[in-house]
Amino acid sequence: MSAGGEMARIREAVGAVQGLGGGAPRVGIVLGTGLGGLADAMEVEVSVPYEELPHFPVSTVETHHGRLLLGSLNGVRVVAMQGRFHRYEGYTLREIAFPVRVMRLLGADTLFVSAACGGMNPLWAPGDLVLLDDHINLMGDSPLVGPNLDELGPRFPDMSVPYDRGLRELAAAVALEERIPLREGVYVAVTGPQLETRAEYRMLRSMGADVVGMSTVPEVIAARHMGMRVLAVAVVTDQCLPDALEEADVERIIATAVAAGPRLTRLAAGVIAGLAGEEAPAEAANDGLEPAAPSA
Repeated sequence: MSAGGEMARIREAVGAVQGLGGGAPRVGIVLGTGLGGLADAMEVEVSVPYEELPHFPVSTVETHHGRLLLGSLNGVRVVAMQGRFHRYEGYTLREIAFPVRVMRLLGADTLFVSAACGGMNPLWAPGDLVLLDDHINLMGDSPLVGPNLDELGPRFPDMSVPYDRGLRELAAAVALEERIPLREGVYVAVTGPQLETRAEYRMLRSMGADVVGMSTVPEVIAARHMGMRVLAVAVVTDQCLPDALEEADVERIIATAVAAGPRLTRLAAGVIAGLAGEEAPAEAANDGLEPAAPSA
């Protein structure tokens, strides 16, 4: 598909969302496995299933609701994905990034991403929250492969600081105030859906990764391509220590993510409250990039 054709599809989806009302969001939120409870803290004005939005992928993961929510959280306008998409569902990374493109054109300049992950750092335990400060992309692909969307960002975007320093400092301050233990480390993204072997965990750990998952990185790359500030928090759902590796229990993994939900919600709500009244940062703006006009 040409860049012009892809932009037309993005703008069509933006127009459809705008036609539902709810106002322009300041923050985009991506909710991962077992972490949809943050939606309960929102004042939701619009809730629409993905299948009712033009060109949106449809979530096939049972624990993902598959809805786009518009409303506010602590006085800040937000748009939230209650359920995300993955490469293992058969989508390309470009398709996975599509909703983030829509969020940006709706007006969001900041992206908050949550995810479940396996913990490879032996000092961390299931249920720990991890603030991402860097990542490794082992998905073998990028959402930027193909024609560049020049209206949205440059052909070769910088990724030296994928996760915004100011937002990470804000998250650390909120965690301290709320007495929420918060780790900080490196996330490695793999395709899945199979979990890793002992040898693979050793390799990933030796590369410098603290946690491993099957999401997050495509959305982050697309957001940074468009100049959005990004904050990402992952929940350790199981320990992936090769010398003490137990057979994965998917139900227990999901239960661990759900149990961590209230702490993640408090952290996210506190961070977003800290953005209230803040002017959009200069680095989040792209020359010539304006939200699409509402469709007639």
